Amino acid sequence: MKIIGLASDHAGFALKQFVRQYLEAHHIEYKDYGTYSEDSCDYPDYAHALANGMKNGEVAQGIAICGSGEGISMTLNKHQHIRAALVWEPEIAHMTRLHNDANVLVMPGRYISTETASKIMDEFLGTAFEGGRHIRRIEKIPVSK
Repeated sequence: MKIIGLASDHAGFALKQFVRQYLEAHHIEYKDYGTYSEDSCDYPDYAHALANGMKNGEVAQGIAICGSGEGISMTLNKHQHIRAALVWEPEIAHMTRLHNDANVLVMPGRYISTETASKIMDEFLGTAFEGGRHIRRIEKIPVSK
């Protein structure tokens, strides 16, 4: 079974707590890289921890959340092995797994409901990478190997 890594800043903390409940209800193991409260903090600290956990094989995929989703997504995508996708709608979650083999789901904590987050996670976690012509494109993403 794959383990999902979690990361958020203070603005994403409440939604991350909901994500934890969702994963527990679906019997999906996870590792929480923080933050652990709504106290003001810096999203890069937790994004880097998640990315390093993925690189080290502690977790297979990730879910990350900040207020808009932008900052934590930008930080995660600085890591060559990460393909973090900022997702606001379930259909985008589906396509980013199907065509882009995204390995981190990023959600905007201040802009989506828990109902929408559930649907997004259903699609992201339930969609397999299609492969085929998309492999060639994904291989072109890294700046260096």
